[in-house]
Formats: sequence, C-alpha cells, structure tokens
Amino acid sequence: MNKMISVVIPNYNGGDTIGKCLEAVYTSSYDNFEVIVVDDGSTDNSAHEIEKFPCRFIRLEKNSGASVARNTGALNSKGDIIFFTDSDCVMKEDTLSIAERAISEEGADAVIGGTYTRMPYDRRFFSIFQSVFVNYSEIKDPENPDYIATHAMAIDAGTFKKTGGFPEVFMPIIEDVEYSHRIRRAGYRLVMRPDMLVRHIFNYSMTVSLSNAVKKSRYWTIYSLNNKDVLADSGTASVELKANVASYFLGLLLLIAWLFSGQTFFLLPLPLVCGVNLYINRNLIKAFYETNGILFAVSAAIYYTMIYPLAVGAGAFIGIAQYFLKRGA
Repeated sequence: MNKMISVVIPNYNGGDTIGKCLEAVYTSSYDNFEVIVVDDGSTDNSAHEIEKFPCRFIRLEKNSGASVARNTGALNSKGDIIFFTDSDCVMKEDTLSIAERAISEEGADAVIGGTYTRMPYDRRFFSIFQSVFVNYSEIKDPENPDYIATHAMAIDAGTFKKTGGFPEVFMPIIEDVEYSHRIRRAGYRLVMRPDMLVRHIFNYSMTVSLSNAVKKSRYWTIYSLNNKDVLADSGTASVELKANVASYFLGLLLLIAWLFSGQTFFLLPLPLVCGVNLYINRNLIKAFYETNGILFAVSAAIYYTMIYPLAVGAGAFIGIAQYFLKRGA
C-alpha cells in the first residue's frame, strides 16, 4: 500500500498562482495524499482560490514567513511523508509517485530533492532563463547536492519533526539551505532526484529577474560569510556563477583602466577572460541550447554574461556591507 503523503504549501498573496498549483496536485496519478495550504496572512484573493479545493486550509493571523507556514503545515499533517512545494509551482502527474518511491528506496534518513522543469509554466524569455539556470544548477551533482530546495522536497514525517523543522528566525529565501546544512551535519543524507519535477510560474520580466538576483545574492552572501563557505559550489550559488561574476568585474576593471590610461595593453587580457568564463559555463550554455534552441542559447548567454552578473554582484556587495556593519555594531 502506498504511503500517505502530506503536501504542504505555504501561500502569501499567491492568488494568481495557487489555483493552478492546487489543480495540478489534485490531478496527480498518486492516490494517497492530503493537501495542507497554510496562508501566511495574505491580503489578496488567495482564500477565494484555495477554498475551491478540498484541502485543509490553515490561516495565520499575520505574515510570519515561509518557514513558519511550512512548519505549521507539517505540524498539522497526518502523512508518512511530507512533500513541500510552493504556491507558484505546478507539479507533474508523477511527482508524488517519484517522491514516495525515492523515500522507500533511500530510507527515512534521506531527504529527497527535486527541481524545476527546464521549460517553465510561462514561456517568457526571462522565465525560461531562470528555470534552466535553476534546473541545471540543482541537478549538476545529484549524488552530492549541497542543499534541497523547498519547491520540491520530500522527507519522512518523523525525520522532519525530529530535526526541528525550518528556522523561523532567519533570513528569507535560503531557509531550506540552512535546514539542509543543519540536518546533513546531524548525519542525514541529501539525495537529488532529477526526475522529481515541478513547473514554476515565474512571469519574469528583466526587471523582476534582476531584482530577484540582487535579493538572492544579498541574503546568500550574508549566510555564506557567516557559514565561511563563500567559495563553495552550492546549487544556484555555483562555482560557475561566481566565476561569471568575477570575470564580469575583472573585464569591467580592465575597460576602466584602458579608458582612463589610454593604454591598449589593458584590453589584451579581455578575450582570455571572456573565453575562460565561457568555457567554465559551457554546460549551462549547452542546457540553454538543449531547452530552446540556438537563438535562445545565444541570447541567454549574452544576458547571463553581460547583464546578470551586475545584479548578482550588487547583491553580493550589499550583503558584504550588511555583514560587516552588523559585526561592527
């Protein structure tokens, strides 16, 4: 008999996406699950959308953060397995079946991770870019992932409760990274299943893409400085991305030096810097090509190497400044 899965979904002002998320859950090919939606003090039409479905609906009085919402959902769950996903994610029909099979195969001491499909729910350029980037980064080392993201995380219910859940007083966005690192230190295993997929609803414009990069880079930098693993190859905070940002700012410094000095020898290293960066990121660029063809791959590579690093670098700079200001205080 299939184990019961509790699907836990935090929601905050997700009225535009939560209906699609729940519709996908209820069309799952898996036959033994419950759905718990924890609304984190939404002020939009989320409740109206959620109440269309036969899920357990828990409302928090005030906005308390995704960690509180997820922990609340897990605390009120009845399943043998907890599957965490987000209100802007659309799971595939076989996602829960893969989650149950993986837990059965790996055991209760393993946390199973999935990722985004390469092609997202919406087909905008910046949405596809982000979905490919996340997919590639998270499944690059499936035998030894640095973290399991909560957009597709399956865990034995007893294990989750035993390990204390997500940190409720913590920086947003990367609470799943902190949780993954903490339970791995406690002896649990992280296992990535590249076939356990959800489609993300991004609806990204360039502005949203870049602001998201600034925000994530800011918090991740603060966490990495505290954790003393700034140079680690950690999912979307990958060695490739860090090399891309370093190459961008090195190239920028060379151009500035040339402009102010007029010495052409400052331009000589530029082709080498660009070439090394493209080589380091060749597999990501290949993933762009495999997902949506040559024109997309070229456009995505230009955006990734010429524009995206500025946002990531800005976020890192803000994070470094905040970290040292807090230490000084």
